[in-house]
Amino acid sequence: MPFSRRDFGRLLAGASATAALAQFGRSAALADTSSYRAMVGVFLFGGNDAWNMVVPNDSRYATYATQRGAIALKQETLVPLTGTAFALHPAFAPLKTAWDEGALSAVLNTGTLYQPLTKSLYQSRPDLRPLSLMSHEDQQNQWQGLRLREVNHDGFMGRILDKSAKTDVPPLISVAGSQLALIGAQTSPLVLPSTGTMVRYGYNAASADPTTMARQAALDTFSDASSFGAVTDLTSRGMSSAYAQAVAANTVIAAASSVVDPYFKNPTTGAALTSDISKQLLRAARMIEARGTLGHAKQTFFVSQGGYDTHTSQPSTHNTLYADLALALAGFYNAMKALGLANNVTAFTMSDFGRVFKANSNNGTDHAWGSNHLVLGAALASRKVHGAYPDMAFGGPDDAYTDGRWIPSIAIEEYIGAIAQWYGVSATDMPYVFPNWSTWNGGGRGPAPLFG
Repeated sequence: MPFSRRDFGRLLAGASATAALAQFGRSAALADTSSYRAMVGVFLFGGNDAWNMVVPNDSRYATYATQRGAIALKQETLVPLTGTAFALHPAFAPLKTAWDEGALSAVLNTGTLYQPLTKSLYQSRPDLRPLSLMSHEDQQNQWQGLRLREVNHDGFMGRILDKSAKTDVPPLISVAGSQLALIGAQTSPLVLPSTGTMVRYGYNAASADPTTMARQAALDTFSDASSFGAVTDLTSRGMSSAYAQAVAANTVIAAASSVVDPYFKNPTTGAALTSDISKQLLRAARMIEARGTLGHAKQTFFVSQGGYDTHTSQPSTHNTLYADLALALAGFYNAMKALGLANNVTAFTMSDFGRVFKANSNNGTDHAWGSNHLVLGAALASRKVHGAYPDMAFGGPDDAYTDGRWIPSIAIEEYIGAIAQWYGVSATDMPYVFPNWSTWNGGGRGPAPLFG
């Protein structure tokens, strides 16, 4: 996605921003967190084939197996979602406890929708379709920006931050780099690395090299340059704020130990989880643990996992990706329970698009549209599968083509909008956060009933 210089500037404060104010902990510790909420978006980059993540486990399984062909999962290996007609990919076994405890839900056939669409409307009214369907970059931008027939310049998480109370360290935190979802009109996120700490490149306070000392002295002067005019003052305040945010964040992520760390281990071997998604979620868990010190009554996180563009060898790729994701999410959920925050934190998956139901000749799948998603958190309505599984007939009423590119039945706004409302976005602010909100909030449509 091309960023303008203005977009880059809005992200820069957060991207370099990672370290703390000298007086910060004294006042922030007084923050009221009695109504604390956190939403954690988990973006699966590449287009997750979630038709093998959530599988029909009743009489429809036979049709599923026939239509999916070589990539179909064996029914005896599935992880049943007890009390429903569905099951999970076997690699998601670590999340079975969350399901049994009523803290896991599935949302079926969700995707980018500009207007409600039937197959007839899809075929006859291209003006009602989202732009550039089945394109990685465009669909990633639409999931994050939620403008489906125009260019996206900001994202729903950034817009939530625009309407949130301001704190010294932003409560919008990415451990997955600078993403469109994070851009607001008036605000910047905090962007953390998944490993290591935030550093000022080329900075060494102990250096005796004259050139290095001169450069550092100039930067120190510039970061407190209010006497040099309005433009310089604005830039210097941005720099000093970024340096301060970095100190604060480093205090949290570099701490020798944490309450949440022991939960990010393989329950079978006891070994620490080493996947990047587990490291990202561990960082998020540490920032949640430090919410009082950071002065955050609410927090929003963006984490991600890549590798889901499975045009070839999908079964083996999924086994690895899903195993890493399931262990990371299970560790995160258990960490929230340890903090007493299982009811206060909701994690949810997103992805570019779903994939074609019919396998290709390379034991993989190609780009499609609607997909399934998982939501994790104890505030959820207990053990629910939301939405309708598509008719699996190729060329049938739910197929935009002839090979199983399912037209979504649940819009992103109905899915993520439900989480945003639970998070505390007001009815007044929902149209700002979700530009097409009026289409999906009335006339028989509305947020999915995710929460109990």
